[in-house]
Amino acid sequence: MKESLLDILRCPLDKHELELENATYADTDGDTDAAEVVSGELVCTDCGEHYPIDDGIPNLLPPDMREESPA
Repeated sequence: MKESLLDILRCPLDKHELELENATYADTDGDTDAAEVVSGELVCTDCGEHYPIDDGIPNLLPPDMREESPA
């Protein structure tokens, strides 16, 4: 996912902003504007809920709707 998505992504539970933590970036040959996050977590600034990023795809499903094991 592009790091610039943080400007529009919100917590699905309470609609507050999300912060990026423990991010791993794809090699972009030094182009910081093209920063691609391939793994990490999005954390709600209000409720503290964590949303994983796997293979560049943020999983914004509420915790009770996520599968326990990856597909």
